[in-house]
Amino acid sequence: MPHAKVTVTAEAIDTWGAGMSSDARPSPGQGGGWSRRRFVGVLAGAAAVTTVPAPAAPGTVPSGATPAPAAPAPTAARSPAHGSRPGPRPLFLGTYTSVDGGGTGIGIASYDPTTGRVTGVGTVTGVGDPSYLAPHPDGRTLYAVDEREDGGVTALRLRAGGQKPSVLGTRSTGGAGPCHLSVHPSGRWLLSANYGSGSVAVHPIDASGALGERTDLVTHSGPAPGPGQQGPHAHQFITGPDGDHVLAVDLGTDTVYTYRLDRSRGTLAEVSQAHTRPGAGPRHLTFHPDGRHAYLANEVDNTVAVCGYDPATGRLTVGDPQSTGTGEGTSYPAQILVTANGAYAYLANRGHNSLTRYAVEADGARLRLLDTVPVGGDFPRHIAFSPDGRLLFAANQRSGTVSVFQVDAADGGLRLAGEPFASPVAVCALPL
Repeated sequence: MPHAKVTVTAEAIDTWGAGMSSDARPSPGQGGGWSRRRFVGVLAGAAAVTTVPAPAAPGTVPSGATPAPAAPAPTAARSPAHGSRPGPRPLFLGTYTSVDGGGTGIGIASYDPTTGRVTGVGTVTGVGDPSYLAPHPDGRTLYAVDEREDGGVTALRLRAGGQKPSVLGTRSTGGAGPCHLSVHPSGRWLLSANYGSGSVAVHPIDASGALGERTDLVTHSGPAPGPGQQGPHAHQFITGPDGDHVLAVDLGTDTVYTYRLDRSRGTLAEVSQAHTRPGAGPRHLTFHPDGRHAYLANEVDNTVAVCGYDPATGRLTVGDPQSTGTGEGTSYPAQILVTANGAYAYLANRGHNSLTRYAVEADGARLRLLDTVPVGGDFPRHIAFSPDGRLLFAANQRSGTVSVFQVDAADGGLRLAGEPFASPVAVCALPL
């Protein structure tokens, strides 16, 4: 396996302390699909590393929206890598390295878990186009996609005691333009989605966190591509709440595929398909804590949908499309999150440069639109909570910035925590 050069400073690891123990060229043969994902990165150009928007104005409330009721404070599971250790936490930043004004690798920063202030500390070079990042459940290994024609996934070991991180190696995904990956909760399998070729892959993870050769690769061959699409475009691959099923969201076929994962062999067997309305362009799915509901962001038709989920069969049922609160046309919804207590959901709207806030009602079965909040940057591609759920990070691709928001404990409201942090072509922000 090829290895990459690491150029992160020792000070970066010292900052985190011993708690760390634990879209530019079209894809050949795929028409404009892959370039459609990346075209906005090109528009940023060299200005992406210098443009820092002013703090956002107070949130705007769409017509007909109503205030949220009081609810418990949003929470999230604490990262095993940190335990209860106070002080700065690590933040990893994904980018494109093959576009003008892009980054040179995986950006490494730290953030104050109380104020949200971000400080840059280094870069891990040698990983090509690491546009999406995901941690191992034990907090000791980080995984990145290599979003290129010859797609790959790279494992990076995070070390304690001031030692530099080391790249454990890269494995081929067997497809083009991998744009998403996740780790099975068991920590034994890495799941990745190849956007350009419309396929999903499984890799084994050994005890060191390194990746083995693929155990399965499935290309989405049906149904036929949706309106305006030239083929399948797998955009996300995640594990269902039951742990036995894995779900692949495909923008090109307007379908969410459910597979049963053989946990001993790492192979996939399709068990069902859930279809959106034609042309919806599903992009990102997230589950409610009850495990029986999920929320689907549809990129092309500018909607979200509440879905029912049966853990016994893995069957997903897509509900009626709902408003994003961003008006007519599409605002290219990118990602949707739900708080760990299940009270609120947040949607990133790239074209509208906003975050939509929903109240989650009826035990997860209903979303009620509350408001939209300016993101303080341009084209929010990815959003993520800090481990304790008190902060929300938004990676703004065109402005090359990361906005950090305080999440209000009483009503889920968002307040921009100071000036956004400059990061070249920021397409992923992963706080640990």
